[in-house]
Amino acid sequence: MGRLKNDAIASEDRRREVATLGDIATAGHGIFCWCNRCGHNSEVAAATLIVRLGPAIPVPEIGPRMRCSGCGSKDVATRPAWPTKGPVAGHSAAG
Repeated sequence: MGRLKNDAIASEDRRREVATLGDIATAGHGIFCWCNRCGHNSEVAAATLIVRLGPAIPVPEIGPRMRCSGCGSKDVATRPAWPTKGPVAGHSAAG
């Protein structure tokens, strides 16, 4: 019983691995960047970042390498730019 449980836990851990830049590019998505200081946000093409950082970098680790074009802060959070159902109330389309 112990081995079955360990195998199940290992399988679950593999499914929870952080997405890499290559994973996101393969899926055809970009990287959403959010400045934690001023709130400026933008989407960057994954292919552009792969040229500079390589495909193996985890998406959350990209943020500290970015700089906000609005205020110059390096306090940037990144996540995959998953497709949405439309604009969020109160936000403009031009991030």
